[in-house]
Amino acid sequence: MKKLILTVAFAALSTALFAQNYAVVNSEKVFKSIDAYNTALTQLDKLAEQYQQTVDKAFDELETTYNNYQARKATMSASSRQTQEDAIIAREKEIAKYQQSIFGTEGTLMKKRVELIKPIQDRVFKVIEEYAQSHGYDLVIDIAGNPTLLYYKPSADKTEEIIRLVK
Repeated sequence: MKKLILTVAFAALSTALFAQNYAVVNSEKVFKSIDAYNTALTQLDKLAEQYQQTVDKAFDELETTYNNYQARKATMSASSRQTQEDAIIAREKEIAKYQQSIFGTEGTLMKKRVELIKPIQDRVFKVIEEYAQSHGYDLVIDIAGNPTLLYYKPSADKTEEIIRLVK
């Protein structure tokens, strides 16, 4: 009796799973089709490059300071050496803190990324959600760079339709 119940339950579950309607979308392709997204990425890249140059310059100056210290170290008193070493370490920490404030997860660059990219992402995700609901899809899978997706039916790819709706 238990086997019969389990068999019926498994059959019902299998039917429900296979009956689900799904679509696949390449979000990367959708985003790259939006001019505002590409402009935002270019702007973020330029900003990151400027910040990186500032950080690199600060580290270069620190390296010069350290090299000068190493060259004079033998002629310095113990207290002078300690003072110089403390100053170099403090400057290194200061630069690292600045670098984190720019490139960290809560940094200036991430905040700018959220400011520029999030509205575009929200718009795309809203279009995908509305499309899925209006076409009766239970599931939308993003195939952009997903190495675990082994197969999908090409007719399930709705990327081009989403691109038309986003524009």
